Amino acid sequence: MKPIIIEKVLNDKQIEIVAKLACEIWNQHFIPIIGKAQVDYMLDKFQSKIALSEQIEQNFLYYSIKINNRYIGYFSVLPKEKELFLSKLYIKSSERGKGFGKKTIDFIENFAKEKNLYKITLTVNKNNVNSINAYKKMGFVNTGSVVKDIGNGFVMDDYKMEKILLKR
Repeated sequence: MKPIIIEKVLNDKQIEIVAKLACEIWNQHFIPIIGKAQVDYMLDKFQSKIALSEQIEQNFLYYSIKINNRYIGYFSVLPKEKELFLSKLYIKSSERGKGFGKKTIDFIENFAKEKNLYKITLTVNKNNVNSINAYKKMGFVNTGSVVKDIGNGFVMDDYKMEKILLKR
């Protein structure tokens, strides 16, 4: 397997790269799941350059994922008091199923353990079956569901998942 390079997003150029990745990946992956109108709305509200910059100011940590000097995805985490919230993890469709998601989760787990955070939590769309199955394969368990109004007549209808890393 090709080695992945994970880079922390620190400047405007890197934020712009992540916003472009988001646009490409979301349009490939999420239109069949939630429709084009909701994808467009969520890209603008949560994945635009402005939205990403605001999230970074709110302590979200963004990272890009590269192989062979090509960007293939990105993720975002938010350290909380006892847990690490995995806010986003997206990989280009052409690179899925090659182990890059697993390598990224390994990086995220190590990050959480270094910070003495005992679990990783995330939310995933209930109809995003491939991602749900991938998370289950990596040791995450479904802990319930959450429906969140995100405005403009749209909701996020997700499962909450978690992976326990350390005993409390």
